[in-house]
Parts: sequence; structure tokens; C-alpha cells
Amino acid sequence: MADQLPIFHVVGFTGHRQLRDAAGLERVMREVLGNLRAEAGVEWIALSSAAAGSDILFARCALALGMGWEAVLPLPPAEFRRDFSDTDWREVETLLSEAEHVRVISERGLREDAYLDGGMETVNHCDLLLAIWDGEPSRGRGGTAEIVAYARELKRPLIILDAKTHAVRRENFHQLKIGDHHISELNRLPLVGHSNAKGGDDKRQLVMAFHLKVDEAATQGAPQFRRLLSASTILGFFATALAASVVAFHVHHPALIWSQLTCLFGALALATVVRRRRHQQDWVRGRLATEITRSALATWGLPRALRLFDDFDWVGLEPLRRSLDILQRRATRTHPVNFDEFKQRYIHERIDAQLAYFEIQESKAVPLLARLRSGFVISSFLAIAVVLAGALHAALGDPLMKGWMEAGVFVFGPIVLPVLAAGFIALISINDLHRRVARCHEMRIRLETARKEVAFVQTWGALERVVAKAERALLKEVFEWHSITSFTETR
Repeated sequence: MADQLPIFHVVGFTGHRQLRDAAGLERVMREVLGNLRAEAGVEWIALSSAAAGSDILFARCALALGMGWEAVLPLPPAEFRRDFSDTDWREVETLLSEAEHVRVISERGLREDAYLDGGMETVNHCDLLLAIWDGEPSRGRGGTAEIVAYARELKRPLIILDAKTHAVRRENFHQLKIGDHHISELNRLPLVGHSNAKGGDDKRQLVMAFHLKVDEAATQGAPQFRRLLSASTILGFFATALAASVVAFHVHHPALIWSQLTCLFGALALATVVRRRRHQQDWVRGRLATEITRSALATWGLPRALRLFDDFDWVGLEPLRRSLDILQRRATRTHPVNFDEFKQRYIHERIDAQLAYFEIQESKAVPLLARLRSGFVISSFLAIAVVLAGALHAALGDPLMKGWMEAGVFVFGPIVLPVLAAGFIALISINDLHRRVARCHEMRIRLETARKEVAFVQTWGALERVVAKAERALLKEVFEWHSITSFTETR
């Protein structure tokens, strides 16, 4: 549908360079990959190196079946080609031109180490590993046996195709989960309005429609946990004030007792609601999905898609990141964007929009922080004043005040005012005001600098570096928000 992200799974590959019966192994491999492609609701992407032998055979099978193929090269192409004859390398170059993405693992270092690292990275980024293996130990570092052993250690689902008998054996298949719960939940959200993406890039329109509905759902379903915690703190203060009234003024009216109990139960109930409302976790995940998708749309059209999310470990969001990466890479191949068009779009739709957002957030947080600080200072000074007055009263032995004024100043005040001061500090902490003000100011400075840099650059390479720096700063802010929000929900 026009607002639902596809779910991608990755089948990685490792295998021997020398094959006794390549044609027979190819037939079995086609059958295995064909069965995977028949899985409903997901699209399988092939991932492998392009070494001679099994790797090339796997890539050809995948492409022949209409699967997307991503290449993991252990070394840069200029170095990697030393493992091939000139004729074979031209064939590899043709094959690499059909890859949806080519990733180089090692720029330098020992050759065998690079091959081992490439195999391990294939395991790290796949949902299922297919191996052509004869069952024998590796004959060199980074061999098939080592990669299979690593996959077993990670309990990665395995399909082992015996290089001698062509028998197929499956391991850890109970670990293979077809589909993704989080993307499926987001896909089921109702469509909101229409995408405003222009042009013929239907993939960008799809992501835009998905973004709009997830953003709308996250906005409408945002739990007001900060307000609930603030209300809980305020009710706790009123309960303390009522208790202090009983002590100071010797008023034992039942209404005071019941009011105090009501405040205490109310504070406890609000805190419990914040603690136990399960949809808060879904809301946080939805808000993260919104911001990740917003970043993907902002960088849509760069010749080389930025892998911005690899450094952020958000459990459950890897399939979303993968889906956005694949869609963006495919769109870039079919709908390249003009350099100046991308620059202007990024400046106005991303940087200017984020500058406006942080300016609004800062304009809200600064006055609130100032008021709460003033409340803390005033209540603290009043607490000090009444305590000093009480000390002076006790030293003179002559009542300065009598009746209810004496009780209010010398008993009620010393109890309530310190609690009130602590309440103001608690409200500042609950609303994360110090960090919000500082971060909004910092992000505005960073974005203003990024705006100047983007406006000045003249090449795609320089533009990619500036955009990557800006996006990582924005995503770091999202990561900090996620950590603090999760902490606030549970404390």
C-alpha cells in the first residue's frame, strides 16, 4: 500500500572458492533462495562478498531470481582485484555494478584479517546465513569454517549446503522470525492526509506518507508523563501543607484529614499511572521512528545514502533503518536529484524547520525555568527568614507574635517552605529544563553553522560531509531525549 513500508530480511552467504560441482550447487542454491522469496510479507536481500567461487555463484543466483544484492568487500576494489585475473576482474566489476550497495570493510591491514572481518560483518548484518561448506576446518584465516562457527556462536539461523553431497541442513531455525512486529504495528496506523512529495519518486512518496501518519499518531498519543509527575509533586506538597496545618494550628477537622488522604492517594495514583502505562513505550518507539524517518527524508537524494543510524543501538528499530536505507538507495538509482535542488530543499525543509523547532522549544523552556528558579529562591529565603525569626523569638523569650501568626510563622512556615523549595527543584528536574535550554541553544548554534556550510559548498562530497555532521548532531539529540524520557518514565 502507498503508506506501508516493506519489510526486508537479509540472507548472508559464505562459501568455498573451489567447487567441484558448481552447476549442481547452483541448482540447490536456487531452490533454497526461491523458497525464501516465497515467504509472504517480506522481501529478501542477498548479502555476500564477491570473491571467486561460491560468492560469485551466490550473487548471480540472487540477481537471476530478482533479489537485491549487496556486496561486502574485504578490501578496496584496487586491492581486492589482485585476487583475480584481468578477465575475471572485468566479470566481477560487471557484477558489482548491479549491486544495490557496495561496502568496503578494511582500507588497510592484513589480507586474511580483512577476509575474516568481511565474513563476520556479513553474519552481523544478516537474519539468516547460507553456507556452502564441506564440513572441514578452514584452510586459511577467514575461511568458511570460521564464519560458520561465528554464526553458530551468535545463534544465527543457518542453512548449510554440503559442498560434497549437496545435502541441505538447517540449524537454529527457531530463531528466525519472519516479519517485524514494530513495522507491522506502524503500518497498521491510519493514513493521514496525502503525501506532499513531488515528482515521480514513488518510494519517497511512500516514506513521506508513512512519516506523516506515524508523526500524527505519536503527537496524538503522547503521554503527558511530565505533567502527571508535576501534578504528583504538587499534590505531595499540598498533603504536607495540610499536615503542617494540623500541627501548627491544632485544627483536627475531619475535612483536613480526608483532604490530606485525597492528596496522598492522588499523588500515588498519578505516579503509578506514569510507571505502568504500557503505551508510553510504544509512544517513545513511535516518536523515534518519526525522527529516523524524518532524517531519511531530509537526506533523500544524496548520491551515496548516509548510513546515519549504524551507531545508534535502538532495540527493535533495525528493520526500520534497513527498510529506509534500501528504499533510499533504490530511489537514488532511478530518480537522481539535482545538486542545487537538494541543497535548497535541505536548507529550507530540514535546517530552517529544525531551527524554528528549537527556537520555539527554547522560548517555552526559558520563561518556565526562570519562574521555577524564582520560586525556589523566594521560598528558600522565606524558609531561612522564618527559621531565623523562630531562633530570635526563642532567644528573647518574649513573644514577638501571638496566636495564629505565631503558629503560622514559627511552626507552619519552617515545615512547608523547605518542602516548597524542594518542590520547585523537583519540577525543574521533571521537566528537564536545564538540559532543554542548554541543548536548544547549542543546537541552534550548530544548525546556523550548518546552514552557512551547506549554502557555501559546491560539490557532492563536501555536501555529504556537512549533511552527515548535521544529521548526526540531530540524531544525537534524539538519542539523548530517548534516554532521558525513558528514565523519566520509570523513576
